[in-house]
Amino acid sequence: MALGMLEVYGFTTAIVVADAGAKAAEVEVVAIDKNKPANADKVEVPLVMVVKFEGSVSAVESAVAAGKREAEARGMFIAEHVISRQSEEIEWFAHLSATGKDKLRTPENK
Repeated sequence: MALGMLEVYGFTTAIVVADAGAKAAEVEVVAIDKNKPANADKVEVPLVMVVKFEGSVSAVESAVAAGKREAEARGMFIAEHVISRQSEEIEWFAHLSATGKDKLRTPENK
């Protein structure tokens, strides 16, 4: 199982990026996480978001590329990274999210 992460500015951008990635490939959006940088008062968009995708390596790469295009089109892209074979420990961390301390909706808890 691969893990793809896209770091962007702003909540709205994160949702658009997650949508683009999910539509581009057979991936699961496992978390959307937030971080307020220490210099938040000095930056134009004070909220950094990370969108995390899981799936096959090729699907995750496609999802990350699609999400990156959306973020770059808005001038909100920060960084991207794909881990092609994440360890069990990293997989556990990938599912953590500080966004409202809630779980993403799944078929079991809609």
